[in-house]
Amino acid sequence: MSLSGKALLAGVIGWPIGHSRSPRLHGFWLESYGIDGAYLPLAVAPEKLEVAVRGLQASGFRGLNVTIPHKEAVMALCDRVDERARRIGAVNTMVFENGEIHGSNSDAFGFLENLKAGTGGRDLSTAPALLLGAGGAARAVAVALLDAGLPEVLLCNRSAERAERLAADLGPRVRLVPWAERAEALAGLGLLVNSTSLGMNGQPPLDLPLKRLPAEAVVSDLVYTPLETGLLTAARAKGCVAVDGLGMLLHQARPGFQAWFGKAPAVTPALREFVLKDA
Repeated sequence: MSLSGKALLAGVIGWPIGHSRSPRLHGFWLESYGIDGAYLPLAVAPEKLEVAVRGLQASGFRGLNVTIPHKEAVMALCDRVDERARRIGAVNTMVFENGEIHGSNSDAFGFLENLKAGTGGRDLSTAPALLLGAGGAARAVAVALLDAGLPEVLLCNRSAERAERLAADLGPRVRLVPWAERAEALAGLGLLVNSTSLGMNGQPPLDLPLKRLPAEAVVSDLVYTPLETGLLTAARAKGCVAVDGLGMLLHQARPGFQAWFGKAPAVTPALREFVLKDA
């Protein structure tokens, strides 16, 4: 649809930005709901970050999504940062309102909403989870799981030092597991989450036999290229509920879209299919 002079504008900033599926995702919603608005991919070099954000704010943009490498740096530009974003240590959603910039992080929300949709709303708070990885996505997942009331999050990463820093930040309910002991740690779990790049197209596979994992456990892989990873295939063969990573991307976009364009969007099979065509 054509834009009017009153079109609502938002976008995503990163460096580079060509990989982002957010414009396709938000564009689908804008067209589906007949909204007079646009969502643009904006390549912003790190040294131009502040001038770009201030310029977009002054130009009438409603806000921005933020991707690599800016998620941490933009926190200093926000007038307000919500508590969950501070705990995660990154902002992925900025809302420009009344001359202020409000920063938040919707990754934890997206993870939990995807898990809820994939499991039919199963209560996972009664057993520990094992989280593979210690990067930005792992930090968001760990915060989400702690907020959901899990008794313990076992954290396992190839680099022990990075895992130690994350565990120290998040408190006593996060316990470290050496990478070499990841298979043994599966016993008694309610949830297994892979937040590493292992199993992604072009990356080595995730070497993790699921022999000790309970059949009633849920397995979530944040990788979505391919959508059906080796981990998910092995989990389904064992009888576990398997949740792919695409839904986290889709659900994390909902709060920003609602704030910028005034409509609470739905994650539907048609949306999943549309976004996957660009994979």
